[in-house]
Amino acid sequence: MKGTADTASALRIALLEGDSVSRERVLRPGLAAFGFAVSTFATAASLRAQLQLETFQIALIGSQAVDGDGPRLVGEIRNGFPRMGIVLLVARGSAEKLRGLHHGADACLAEPVEIELLAASLRSLARRLIPASPLESKRWLVNEDACCLVSPSGEVVALTEAERRVVVRLAATPGQVVTREELISVLTSNVYDFDTHRLDSLIYRLRRKVARACGQSMPLNAVHGQGYVFIDVQ
Repeated sequence: MKGTADTASALRIALLEGDSVSRERVLRPGLAAFGFAVSTFATAASLRAQLQLETFQIALIGSQAVDGDGPRLVGEIRNGFPRMGIVLLVARGSAEKLRGLHHGADACLAEPVEIELLAASLRSLARRLIPASPLESKRWLVNEDACCLVSPSGEVVALTEAERRVVVRLAATPGQVVTREELISVLTSNVYDFDTHRLDSLIYRLRRKVARACGQSMPLNAVHGQGYVFIDVQ
């Protein structure tokens, strides 16, 4: 079992995948980049043992679990840990998707899966497990623990660590201009050596990602010569 060095508040994922390349070079670092605390397991037996000792919010079961049938393992986890979220990865075109849902998976995704799509699916599932209050759901939310942005209509946008830092700083003072220097300072300690174009590129990509995921623009305005302001939408 291998875990990432992440914050205690990060969403905790138990990742079972028998393929070491997929597990350690693709899924684990990819999810860690989106702020997840990922513990990895090569066998179903090792996952079962750790579930008795440690609490995870979501179990992510890959298609290459070497000593277990994926859908059956889903059913076993669902029976033993009814409040845990479960996502099953299946081979594209496989009938395992229906079996997985039948045994209690919250979601089944076909491999190979894009990390951004997987991260968004995990965030969406986490939000369903712990729903927002009616008051919170009427405005844009920054879920710092889950490392995501939630639109007023409920769409979830997974954020990279750099995006999370910028969005958290902007949302901390809604309606007020946050200078470019302040935003750069949350990204690096070497403020004077930082290429300011990297900040503009980050915000440009973030706006495009939010628009694609939510069908609406992020309430973020540029203030010429100063910085950016996050509009607190009611």
